[in-house]
Amino acid sequence: MQSSLFQVFEETYRKLRPRSPVPDLKIEFYSFANINNTIRLREGKLLVRLSDLLEGAPDNVLTAIAHILIAKMYRKPVDREYAARYRRYVTAQHMSRKAHLIRQIRGRKRLASPQGLTYDLEAIFEELNLKFFYGLLARPRMSWSSERARNRLGHYDPAHNAIVVSRVFDHPRIPLFVVEYIVYHEMLHLKHPVRVRGNRRCVHPAEFQAEERLFPRLGDARRFLKLL
Repeated sequence: MQSSLFQVFEETYRKLRPRSPVPDLKIEFYSFANINNTIRLREGKLLVRLSDLLEGAPDNVLTAIAHILIAKMYRKPVDREYAARYRRYVTAQHMSRKAHLIRQIRGRKRLASPQGLTYDLEAIFEELNLKFFYGLLARPRMSWSSERARNRLGHYDPAHNAIVVSRVFDHPRIPLFVVEYIVYHEMLHLKHPVRVRGNRRCVHPAEFQAEERLFPRLGDARRFLKLL
């Protein structure tokens, strides 16, 4: 561990909380499955875990991380400059490649069957593939979610090449076109990967949005989802 890391956190703490004594610090690099950083207060000691992908990061980036973590810990406003600095670093091409590889190696993706009680996701994928993509998209792993989540309709996980749809939609009262729209949306993520422009992630580029509008019952599907 860099010898200056404790100094970085101590100095940052003093700037954010000048009237409070610096608590004991325990800082370690940890093998997360992604670029995650955590901070907790336990028995008067601050326990900090930084992603091991950040070992060797420049001091100005470590300072930004310290500021973000301590500010969030004590509900202080996060300085935009520090937030932007950290975001630029972790979204840089070399870091994105490392993070993608780490997710593949360390990440655990528990997938259920694509065959639900009402809908078969693989069959829906194949039909949409022929209809909209000339059958050219290689089918990823398809799965219903393990839980009936309402806050996440579906997602495409590039690290595990999987499309997961919330099990809440595997029900007779859900119209087929709604499930088709969710799968179609995630298929577009498969076709149009996330791009990084400067320090911004472009999740839905113009071509993505243009193709999404080709879905015949787009308006009906969105209206139905709003009523859930």
